[in-house]
Amino acid sequence: MAMSSVYRGIISTADKFVPPKMMPLWNHPAGPKTVFFWAPVFKWGLVIAGLSDLARPADQLSVAQSGSLCATGIIWSRYSLVIIPKNWGLFSVNLFVALSSSVQLVRAYMYQQELNKLAAAETATSEEKK
Repeated sequence: MAMSSVYRGIISTADKFVPPKMMPLWNHPAGPKTVFFWAPVFKWGLVIAGLSDLARPADQLSVAQSGSLCATGIIWSRYSLVIIPKNWGLFSVNLFVALSSSVQLVRAYMYQQELNKLAAAETATSEEKK
């Protein structure tokens, strides 16, 4: 209850500083006064982490982690367009989570295929020597 009164006090103080042109965004059901705005904002950290993983060698990628992030990105992208009000911030961040993790999945798959080709070539050359 005390946290609620602190929050209302902060919001009522901040209301005075919001420019009139920004009031529709400020008062939107998925605007900065709600968790529906801030959760997607902080989730962009997952996208940044996924993009920084592009520099990571493919042998160090986690297929399980990338698969989980891809699946949740797809699921939550769909969900964000079904709920009322539609949350376009949530949609965009989850779309990027799905895209960045799917790139990692493709990189891991291509690395595994390359390992399989090298193993097959090694087996073929060792059999030729016999």
